[in-house]
Amino acid sequence: MAAVLSVIGLLLAVGGVWLATLGGSWYYLIAGLGLVLAGVLLFGSHIGGFWIYVLVYIGTWIWAVWEVGMDLWPLVPRVVAPTVLLILLLFCLPYLHRAKRFGLQRGIAAALTGLALVGFGAPEVQAQEGDTVPVTEPAEQADPEAPGTPEAEAPQAASEPDATAEGDTPPDATPTAADTAPDTGLARAPQPPFEIGADWPAYGGTYAATRYSPLNQITRENVGQLEEAWRYRTGDMPTDDAAYSPENTPLKVGDSLYLCSAKNILIALDAKTGREEWRFDPGVSNDAIPYGATCRSVVYYEAADLDDDALCKTRVIEATIDVRLIAVDAQTGQLCPDFGREGMVDLNEGLGDTVPGWYAMTSPPTVVRGVLVVGAQVSDNEAEDAPSGVVRGYDVVTGELAWAWDLGNPDRTGAPPEGEVYTRGTPNMWTIAAGDDDLGLVYLPMGNSSVDYYGANRTEAENEYSTSLVALDVTTGKPAWHFQTVHYDVWDYDLGSQPTLLDFPTDEGPVPALVLPSKQGQIYVLDRATGEPLHPVEEREVPIGGVEPENLSPTQPYSGYAALNQPPLTEKDMWGMSPLDQLWCRIQFRRAYYEGEYTPPSVERPWIQYPGYNGGSDWGSIAVDTDRGIIIANYNDMPNFNQLIPREEADARGLRPINEGGSDEGAQGAPQAGAPYAIDVNAGWRLPTGLLCKEPPYGGIRAIDLETGETLWDQPIGTARNNGPFGIPSRLPLRIGTPNNGGPIITAGGLVFIAATTDDLFRAIDIETGEVLWEVVLPAGGQTTPITYEQDGEQYVVISPGGHHFMETQVGDYVIAYKLPGGE
Repeated sequence: MAAVLSVIGLLLAVGGVWLATLGGSWYYLIAGLGLVLAGVLLFGSHIGGFWIYVLVYIGTWIWAVWEVGMDLWPLVPRVVAPTVLLILLLFCLPYLHRAKRFGLQRGIAAALTGLALVGFGAPEVQAQEGDTVPVTEPAEQADPEAPGTPEAEAPQAASEPDATAEGDTPPDATPTAADTAPDTGLARAPQPPFEIGADWPAYGGTYAATRYSPLNQITRENVGQLEEAWRYRTGDMPTDDAAYSPENTPLKVGDSLYLCSAKNILIALDAKTGREEWRFDPGVSNDAIPYGATCRSVVYYEAADLDDDALCKTRVIEATIDVRLIAVDAQTGQLCPDFGREGMVDLNEGLGDTVPGWYAMTSPPTVVRGVLVVGAQVSDNEAEDAPSGVVRGYDVVTGELAWAWDLGNPDRTGAPPEGEVYTRGTPNMWTIAAGDDDLGLVYLPMGNSSVDYYGANRTEAENEYSTSLVALDVTTGKPAWHFQTVHYDVWDYDLGSQPTLLDFPTDEGPVPALVLPSKQGQIYVLDRATGEPLHPVEEREVPIGGVEPENLSPTQPYSGYAALNQPPLTEKDMWGMSPLDQLWCRIQFRRAYYEGEYTPPSVERPWIQYPGYNGGSDWGSIAVDTDRGIIIANYNDMPNFNQLIPREEADARGLRPINEGGSDEGAQGAPQAGAPYAIDVNAGWRLPTGLLCKEPPYGGIRAIDLETGETLWDQPIGTARNNGPFGIPSRLPLRIGTPNNGGPIITAGGLVFIAATTDDLFRAIDIETGEVLWEVVLPAGGQTTPITYEQDGEQYVVISPGGHHFMETQVGDYVIAYKLPGGE
């Protein structure tokens, strides 16, 4: 114990000197000296060492409460480890001698005087223990003998509980596609409709993307009785260390579910039993996997122009990570011979130089008026000369190119002439669009130009449209309006959420509108015909500096409706599991460049980006109950710890873009070839232990009044059961608020269903109160969005837990259905 206290004290004292010289807290220096003194006395088996430690311990509690009050998680790194040491010291008492002529009284007085000099104010941090609800552990299941069979059909019983100023100015009168569309043969029947009924026919429920179901068989009163109805495995699991992040949400139409696996195997299941009806494997290679193997969903379409008995009258369409559109018959899984070339469209046409994994389709297309609208993922931060972010529209029946929106050639609506390519390096749309058949508009959440963290090479058009919501006339492929959420984005704040279309309540009556969340946590409400904000958008001053201060925007748009973002970070927000790692995070905070939101990228020293690029609302999007007038939004609350790397240093490190045989090297840096700087991004700002430097919560879920934007309730989501230092699960059922990816759904039964968190729990939450009413442990990470549907008079809730390499959750290939007891 003498050695332990001396070493810890020495580390605290040395680090404390460093922190104090940076302008930080003096506590660590004083406590470190106290521990060294205690250790020295203990070497002589002197009881004075014990009493010195007691004084340090009491002072630690005084300082901790002074800094952060009595909030649980902020207190953890301040008092838990010192408490453990105190308990161990108590066992040493029989071996310690009484103090004799050591000036102990003077030492005690000096220690108390020093400790009394230390103190700071206390921030308020929301974090609390989780609700006590039964947690259903999945029964052990044998792997299927072959992929394509349900694992279990019998119900599963629950086990014991698991202990610029206002956006872009639209024209005076924005013509819609209905007003201006020439007869192109593309005005097909709206599919699917805005009414969801008993099915789940599109990724967001419908292309309005409210993620709301009118089903109410499962209620707040009986949801605790939910049990597993069936389980299916696709057989698509990683090989050769491939990174998997499936993120898949099935569709349900009629009697079938339609889904795609991580590597784009198309599968149809019986909605009642989970039995496989058919599968089509397009043979995607591991070489094509971009950041991760992902297929978020598919498209279902019924061609009204075809005879009822025609092949592919109803069809399932997917966009693949190896850059193809594939259409198959919804009844048989047979390729649609009249779609493209024998059922496929090659989306590499017109792209120019690319390599597998650089350009990929991970999100489902969106169908508006018979036009299949397709974006793509372009691997971040590889090179300025990246493949184009062109957005294209194809005839949903024939696969013929209808138009292409290429920022570099705004007057060209078709494919580039022979020998030319779509403009390289332009902003892309990697996530999911929403569509309005009545207005003939498709709403594109746009990303950034290549590259993310340097912008001096960008064109005027790229600066105008990057990180914007763009409404395209789906008949012509030309913009009707756009609204920019970040000016001159050098923070990777691309729009990841699918916008939600609804009739928004105003004093003058309902207005056709859309709700748009952002990674910064801002939630905007826009008139979906014109793009005008229905709640004020304020341009606020933000920091200017970094490596290109002359290019940065002096203001950024802040929503007057609602925001998920948190107050700026302070030194007191630094965390860890002990005083030592908290001290290290405090030192890093003090030596970093940080001026609040939109702190500019820096090369001289690290800079803090808060929220980070995985902050706020991402591809999981929001859910809206328009009957109750409630928005449900889950969100992340984590910083990044970044640093630009001069080109010479990047070259010395061997950072090369993917087209030159390199790849994104994570902590070693991403090349940003063609720019003066590479970038080193510490996403989540993690310690070597794997823990995060910012105190919990790292993620939450919030209910928002639809009409006013006011918060109804807000709480952390996710327990610490799967988290701990060095990747060792703590198994603590305490609600810490974990990082989360995936979205919520809402039912008319007053329930929110959501997984998303790193604790592998699937939850049902009371939409009115936020109380967790039901939980079940998933066999893999739930980084996806569930669905609900009715089949033969019974309501099912289905989720595809596939895990996620970035979230470090268990990868799987599952589809699992839950329902109430009874029935067949």
